[in-house]
Amino acid sequence: MIIILMFICVCNAISENQVRSAVTAGARSLSDLQSQLGVGACCGCCSETATEYLPGGRYAGQVSHETSVAPVVAANDASADTEIVPMVAIAARRA
Repeated sequence: MIIILMFICVCNAISENQVRSAVTAGARSLSDLQSQLGVGACCGCCSETATEYLPGGRYAGQVSHETSVAPVVAANDASADTEIVPMVAIAARRA
């Protein structure tokens, strides 16, 4: 089974789930996310998206990805084991 993660910060491999967890644990500003996770600390391209998960943001208060979406399973995956694979690796496998 392959589980696809959405990365908010590609530079630091910070997933949507990690951002949601930090907000649930009390992060209330981009500075909080930067100090807890490193979001936006490299190129900064993810800063705007990360702030959308904070209170008042577009994605604030939504059910976490872990409980709202079933894992995506590749049609040709014969194994029953769970494997987390970056999207780049999935694209390379299909090429």
